[in-house]
Amino acid sequence: MWEEKNKQLYRAFEFKNFRDAFAFMTKVALLAEKMDHHPYWTNVYNKVEIYLSTHDAGNVITAKDEALATAIDKLL
Repeated sequence: MWEEKNKQLYRAFEFKNFRDAFAFMTKVALLAEKMDHHPYWTNVYNKVEIYLSTHDAGNVITAKDEALATAIDKLL
């Protein structure tokens, strides 16, 4: 579930292994490129953390972030 954290949407994802985490990140990368809205994220082994905010709007949450979060959820 996404949560608001420091003016960003945040969610942590945990996978079976690194390969599954990286495959998810690849799907998110292609989606983000298509939507022209790119996340700040981290990955350590099987855990991926994603932070969404709109830089052009002053690093706050906008409809772009909500749309990307919804699209990412549909990848699961």
